[in-house]
Amino acid sequence: MIIDKLQPLTDVFDWMHQTWERPGTQRRVALLILWVYIFALIGIELNRCRLLPPALAQHTPLSHFAAIHLAFTLILGLEVMSLIFSISSSISRSVGKQFEILTLILLRNAFKELSALPEPVTVAGNLQPILYIALSGFGALCVFACLCVYMRMVRPQRFIQKPEMRMRYVMSKKLLSLSLFVIFFGFMVRDARMIFLEGAGHTFFEVIYTVLIFADIALVLIAQRYMPAFQAVFRNSGFVIGTLLMRLALSAEQPWDTVVSIVAALYVLGLTWVTNYFLRPTAEETKKATPRETA
Repeated sequence: MIIDKLQPLTDVFDWMHQTWERPGTQRRVALLILWVYIFALIGIELNRCRLLPPALAQHTPLSHFAAIHLAFTLILGLEVMSLIFSISSSISRSVGKQFEILTLILLRNAFKELSALPEPVTVAGNLQPILYIALSGFGALCVFACLCVYMRMVRPQRFIQKPEMRMRYVMSKKLLSLSLFVIFFGFMVRDARMIFLEGAGHTFFEVIYTVLIFADIALVLIAQRYMPAFQAVFRNSGFVIGTLLMRLALSAEQPWDTVVSIVAALYVLGLTWVTNYFLRPTAEETKKATPRETA
């Protein structure tokens, strides 16, 4: 089969995934974000003092809160990359990563509202940013609570019993993840060029979220090839609906982004509970199943 000839590409993906997940790599990336945050604060202060060259000053904000927004944007980008890598593992784990990203997005929105406040900070006559910060923080807390419950509820479903079919299914997901990584890197380079050379606005995350929607549909179609059972198709398609709601929440205005985020999290919890309860093997099936099938 064609997929068997693409084994070298999956080996490249495995190497990239292992390198990214290493604790040393994560520590270096965290240190890099810290330095970016510090230099952003320094650059903003220099711009406020009119010490930057005009070409650089026009692209540098005047609010120190923009440095916080930049730091959380970088953290969000790293989480999206982790999400792309997690697609190769399981749909349920990928959904858990979506929960994590959603909480970070809500927190990022809260910090983004800080840019509407003056320096030094005062809320006199302008309580709207404070209200939005409270709503985003509350939404992030609710979604995080749903994530904790979801991680306790979720469990693997053995829809694929043949090792060869399972191997090809995993390889297909790795190829999809590798393709998404190439797209992610390409749009990142494009937007970096637009920001630093042209000073234009960017829609990096909006484009990536749209691409991920199509990737979710492709993941369902791939899963259906190896897991044609109705229960598996319903479970996988239901998870895609949940992630779709999460991504639609990103384009909604306050307070609807928080409301839709909470609804999406509750929907995924309900779907997980239903599938766990109704797909649970009966006592008779458990007796007939082999130890490997019930693992």
